Amino acid sequence: MAKIIYTRTDEAPLLATYSLLPVIEAFAGTAGVEVETRDISLAARILAAFDDLLPAEQRVDDALAELGEIAKTPDANIIKLPNISASVPQLKAAIAELQADGYALPNFPDEPATDEEKDARARYDSVKGSAVNPVLREGNSDRRAPQAVKNFARKHPHTMGAWDKDSRTNVATMTEGDFRHNEKSVIIDGDDTLQIRLVAADGTVTVLKESLPVLDKEIVDATVLHAAALDGFLAAQVARAKEEGILFSAHLKATMMKVSDPIIFGHVVRAYFADVFAQYGDELLSRGLNGENGLAAILSGLDEFEDQKLAAEIRAAFDKGFAEGPSIAMVNSDKGITNLHVPSDVIVDASMPAMIRTSGHMWNKDNQEQDALAVLPDSSYAGVYQVVIDDCRKNGAFDPTTMGTVPNVGLMAQKAEEYGSHDKTFKIPSDGTVEVVNAAGEVLMSHTVATGDIWRACQAKDIPVRDWVKLAVNRAR
Repeated sequence: MAKIIYTRTDEAPLLATYSLLPVIEAFAGTAGVEVETRDISLAARILAAFDDLLPAEQRVDDALAELGEIAKTPDANIIKLPNISASVPQLKAAIAELQADGYALPNFPDEPATDEEKDARARYDSVKGSAVNPVLREGNSDRRAPQAVKNFARKHPHTMGAWDKDSRTNVATMTEGDFRHNEKSVIIDGDDTLQIRLVAADGTVTVLKESLPVLDKEIVDATVLHAAALDGFLAAQVARAKEEGILFSAHLKATMMKVSDPIIFGHVVRAYFADVFAQYGDELLSRGLNGENGLAAILSGLDEFEDQKLAAEIRAAFDKGFAEGPSIAMVNSDKGITNLHVPSDVIVDASMPAMIRTSGHMWNKDNQEQDALAVLPDSSYAGVYQVVIDDCRKNGAFDPTTMGTVPNVGLMAQKAEEYGSHDKTFKIPSDGTVEVVNAAGEVLMSHTVATGDIWRACQAKDIPVRDWVKLAVNRAR
């Protein structure tokens, strides 16, 4: 009997499920197709990660692992709804909610010291960020909008704000020192096991990843974002936004790129509040309040200071930073939530199209639309947005009733590209050289690095790449 598995996830998708799932069940039942559900919400994923530590009545099945195995079978038919790719603040909030409901879960350890804390951190790290997509997208993606959907959009076009030819909205991105400009790759000759190591200036070797099995013809890619170049770039953009009188707006992907982008987000927060960190950096950084979890985490962390007079001084310094810095883009003007409060609030592939649909505007503190400087540090994907902005500025907003669509053919199989980088991304602890070495001791790739740089590698196997190209060619034809 044919079967469809429908996934239960969080928030808005769960609300939609209450109306959509009965419709699917009715249609499928008429056709003799069975519909089952699996809970892969953030809460369910957390509970599954601690299954062995919970009493029997509180345990839940690891539905994500089950679906991961099903996804590899020919008869798999899984409806995956949007799910939370949790940032650390979201994860902590979910943990607190579950604890309040009677689940004896450990707190999220920011700096695990004991074996027990390290075990808890490893379990939580397996849940945060892009935990679902790498499992359920075990195969290259081929996404197309059905003709009926296209026709509906043309008949009932969504709102597109008018563009002014004098719009001052632009994208700012790095021209050197970022991931794109430092990228290297090799094609592996024969099955092998690689090692990633840091050779310090004094010759000391620190193994970053002991064993990285690779197959013949597999592509291994490596790159580094230099912290000094990032800081220089960000300081310039804060000054530019202030000078041009437009909103400062950072656009990252701190959920999918769950190791690298929170680090970059921290640099953004520290760049915007440079004076605060120049004066109070020791007090903040010694408590882990570095901005990587957003400004909201810093402000709540001030509540834990024993010296509340000092905490009040620091809060006042942040208020002064807002007053004297460039106007900041807002996530929620009414609640005072800025672009810098929570790293998962502004996700580039959602926030940039929304900005472009809204006349190139973001929202300011007065709940008014305003031109913005969209800061996308890594230039790997920034250029496409600037091209679209330039076109809208010249020719006006796109027209949904006449514009076409571009099908997405993505290299997703076997955790390729960004999904395959999480366990090979490192914040560099000391100056030196990161080397990728094969089993014979040969250095395949290397990067000169400094303390605080972000180095990462990813891999893509030969068969998925060939399939990806085949898909693209067939789709074009």
